[in-house]
Amino acid sequence: MLAPARGAGVRTAKRDRRTGATDGGVAVMNDLSIRSATPADLDEVLAFWKVAAEGTSISDDGDGVARLVERDPDALLLAEHEGSLAGTVIVGFDGWRCHLYRLAVHPDQRRRGVGSALLAAAEERFIALGGRRADAMVLDRNTQAQHAWRAAGYAPEPQWSRWVKHLTD
Repeated sequence: MLAPARGAGVRTAKRDRRTGATDGGVAVMNDLSIRSATPADLDEVLAFWKVAAEGTSISDDGDGVARLVERDPDALLLAEHEGSLAGTVIVGFDGWRCHLYRLAVHPDQRRRGVGSALLAAAEERFIALGGRRADAMVLDRNTQAQHAWRAAGYAPEPQWSRWVKHLTD
């Protein structure tokens, strides 16, 4: 069930006692907890992304992530297993659209339901905030991530292209 960290709730994933799996058929770790990040977590998160995330972002620095957590303390969700960071996802909602970024699972923890649990917690947050549709940023070259997103029910929309302009050097 939901256990609030700060503001919107977060969930703890549990294994199905009969099958040992989630609805998607992926085994879930026992004792996986999901909570909102705090400013004290940010150095660990940045180091984690260097190991677990594909690619880098212009915002992948202490100032960028600190601004995120300061503006929306429940936007960065962390999955922990036995006291170690197992996964992250950024759950952004601007009042109009629901955006998912930085779904990252430690390579040693993949295929154990960490990503599925993070996405379920993100979707719960979106629904609680009144969100209607979630979108995800997925690198074209990251085929492993594409499989995970498809398994979670997400699909690319070929009629859209992402247009960007970097506002800083």
